[in-house]
Amino acid sequence: MISNISSALNAYQAALSRIGAQTPAKETTPVQATGSSFSDMVKSKIEEAQNLGNQAEQVTIAGIQGKASVQDVALAVSNAEVALDTVVAFRDSAIKAYQSIFNMQI
Repeated sequence: MISNISSALNAYQAALSRIGAQTPAKETTPVQATGSSFSDMVKSKIEEAQNLGNQAEQVTIAGIQGKASVQDVALAVSNAEVALDTVVAFRDSAIKAYQSIFNMQI
């Protein structure tokens, strides 16, 4: 059983390296207090999600042309989907916080 899991992990890492990703899910790094702001962090995460979407499109096109495997396409689309879900969840939380503040009684 261990060899099957090891084989799966090795295949996953190989697929990630083929599509240019460094890690399956980047760990969030703490925002540095020097010069970076909340808006800069939000902007960079949105740009990261947009880049993953563009990469997924490119890998999908390569898959249609027969230049990329089905696994590569599925992995790229999955990464883009996770990034988009994260952005949408953040947006929903921000809207909920705004509505909560807006409905506070003074």
